[in-house]
Amino acid sequence: MIFHNLRSIREDRDIRQKDIAEYLHVSQNTYSQYETGVISLTADVLIRLSDYYHVSIDYLLDRTNNPRINK
Repeated sequence: MIFHNLRSIREDRDIRQKDIAEYLHVSQNTYSQYETGVISLTADVLIRLSDYYHVSIDYLLDRTNNPRINK
């Protein structure tokens, strides 16, 4: 499963895959495979990406179009 929101939020903010990969302590190739769904996102990676972008995990997983985090 390709995660369109995960890719689009990165591109909208002009962030390179390499930069996110470094933040997550993974290779650029691994991060690319997260975006394309080749490798499943772990809970830890989802939480870190959600915190980095200040968006909900549901938004990152394309479960909603609303990036807002519900508290």
